Amino acid sequence: MKVLVMNCGSSSLKYQLINMENEELLAKGIAERIGIEGSFVKHETTGKEKVVIEEPLNDHKAAIKIVVDALTNSEYGAIASMEEITAVGHRVVHGGDKFSSSVIIDEKVQKAIEECAELAPLHNPPNLMGINACKEILPEAPMVAVFDTAFHQTMPATSYMYALPYELYEKYKVRRYGFHGTSHKYVSDRAAEMLGKPLEDLKVVTCHLGNGASIAAVKHGQSVDTSMGFTPLEGLAMGTRCGDLDPAIIDYWMNKENLTIAEATNAMNKKSGVLGVSGISSDFRDIEEAAEKGNERAQLALDLYYQRVKKYIGAYAAEMGGVDAVVFTAGLGENSFIARKEICKGLEFLGIKIDDEKNNVRGKETVVSTGDAAVKVLLIPTNEELVIARDTKNLVG
Repeated sequence: MKVLVMNCGSSSLKYQLINMENEELLAKGIAERIGIEGSFVKHETTGKEKVVIEEPLNDHKAAIKIVVDALTNSEYGAIASMEEITAVGHRVVHGGDKFSSSVIIDEKVQKAIEECAELAPLHNPPNLMGINACKEILPEAPMVAVFDTAFHQTMPATSYMYALPYELYEKYKVRRYGFHGTSHKYVSDRAAEMLGKPLEDLKVVTCHLGNGASIAAVKHGQSVDTSMGFTPLEGLAMGTRCGDLDPAIIDYWMNKENLTIAEATNAMNKKSGVLGVSGISSDFRDIEEAAEKGNERAQLALDLYYQRVKKYIGAYAAEMGGVDAVVFTAGLGENSFIARKEICKGLEFLGIKIDDEKNNVRGKETVVSTGDAAVKVLLIPTNEELVIARDTKNLVG
C-alpha cells in the first residue's frame, strides 16, 4: 500500500510517497511559487539524484499533475503508474471542534473544512484546493484528512475555555484549539517507545520549537493542554509571532500608531517574536551569531525565548502533577544544542539534568539527559508525514 501525503500551502505544496508495508519513504519534494512566475518542483526519489522541474504552476491542480508525473517518470520516478497510489492523506490545519480524529473525506467533511476556514484563513483554503485537485487527478484514490487540531480535542474545558462571556463560545466557538497536533502525537508516542514504557503511564511535555512553536502537556497519551490557542498566535514568542501578551496593548498600540485591525494583526503575526525583539532576523542562527558578537537585543531575544519555553514546561509539570519526560523537536528543538541547554537550565529542581556531551547533537533521535536524571530529556525529529500516512492506512485499510 502506497500513500501520497500532501501538505498544501497558499503558494507551495510539500509531498511524500510512503510505502506503508514497511513505512519506507519512496519519494519526497516540494512545489514552490504556485500561481507565481518562476514556479518549480524539487523532487527526490530515494536512491536517485534530486531533480528540479521548472514548469508554470498556475494553480494547485497543475502542481499536483507535475508531482504525479515526477513520481511516475521512468528516469527519476518512484512508481510505474499513478494507479500504484492507494490513497492520499492531506494535512488540514483547522478542524475546529468538529473532528477529534482523522477522517475519510466526503462532501460533508469538505463542507466542514470550508466552515473552519474563517478560523484558519491562510491554511484551510489551500488545504481544500489540494483536496479538490487530487480528487480530479487521482479520482480512484480515497482521500483522508488529518487535522492539526484533532490531537488536542482531548483537552478538558478548563484548558480550552477562555474567561470571556460564555456566549462567545456558544455562538462562535471561540475557544483554544491548539496546533501542531500530529507532531506532538508522533514525538510523545516515540518517546514512550524509546523509554520502553507504556505511553499510558507517562506524563510528557513535548516542545515543537520551529519558526512556529508550541508546547503540549501529554498525560497518559492524551493532550490535556497546549500553548497555541484560538489561532497559532497565542503561546510562546516565535520567529515572527508575539505569543502571549496583554490584549489591552493592541488597542493602545493602534491608537498611538493609527493602525487598522488588519495592520496590528499583521504586525503581531509577521513582525514580532524574536524578529521584533532582536531587530535582526526570525532565524535563530542569525540571532545567535549576533549575540555572540555582543548584540544586546539579540541576546535579549534569545533569553526571552528560552524563558517562555521554560515557563510552559514548569506550568505543564504542575498541571499534570509531575513530568516523566521532556521532548524537543522541530527546527530549533532538533538542531540547537544551545537552546536545549539554556531552556533546561534552572529546571534541575524538577529532576531535569542535561548531559553536555549527549546534547551536542543535531537532528538525531537520542536521550540528552544524564543517566541519573529523574526526568528524561529527549531529542526526537518529528515526522508529521508518517503520522498522516499511518492514519490514512488505518482508515482506508
